[in-house]
Amino acid sequence: MKTLGILGLGAFGQFAVKHLALHFNVVAYDPAPRAAAFARQNGIAFGTLKEAAQADVVILAVPIDKLKEAVRAIKPHLKKGAIVCDVASVKVRPAELLQKELPESVNIVCTHPLFGPQSGKNGIKGLKIAVCPIRGRGIAKIRKFLQAKLGLRVIMTTPAEHDREVAAVQGLTHMIAKVLVAMEPLPKKMTTKSFDLMMDAIEMVRHDSMELFLAIERDNPFSAKLRHKFFKKAEELRTFLEAQDR
Repeated sequence: MKTLGILGLGAFGQFAVKHLALHFNVVAYDPAPRAAAFARQNGIAFGTLKEAAQADVVILAVPIDKLKEAVRAIKPHLKKGAIVCDVASVKVRPAELLQKELPESVNIVCTHPLFGPQSGKNGIKGLKIAVCPIRGRGIAKIRKFLQAKLGLRVIMTTPAEHDREVAAVQGLTHMIAKVLVAMEPLPKKMTTKSFDLMMDAIEMVRHDSMELFLAIERDNPFSAKLRHKFFKKAEELRTFLEAQDR
């Protein structure tokens, strides 16, 4: 694994490529006007979609609603034995898409870094990444690289197991953050440790895109059921408290 192509230089793509460029000959591609300037300023080779897709490892760092388009675009250019990875926050649907669209000659490893630019701003060593082996032999190489080179804590899982847990882990965090941000300004002086920790958690997701939030809530097959349960319990609590007021 000497060459790496990354499609997508959004917030996470920019964050990831700075770490990956230390270990691979990277070629990045993104049609966005500012992407080439970012690559140039950070010493990242910027090429065509075809050039990025011909690497040993190809990472799809695109929004989930653009994933099918990206997969179909790289499909004719992938070389035999390449490892294709995604970094979406959900795994069931991307895994199904990659298996359906990509040729049998390529390996598929679905991943979800359980961190981002905010939570990883002081370094990524020791942070977690979920890894779902889907097809082929690429998993051993990817796992070794993630652990030995990046120092990440690798959690091996299946797409369904991943989405079931992330529906709560990310879904609840982002929903609560959205509500509390909408209630600002909140106290900053007379606070408790638990309140400070809660606000620290909110800061980690405050600037996440609406695309990410919708992917977590809309594209995870387990999110709707959990969301309904959460709001039902919140309504039960509101009813209880209002009864105490009377």
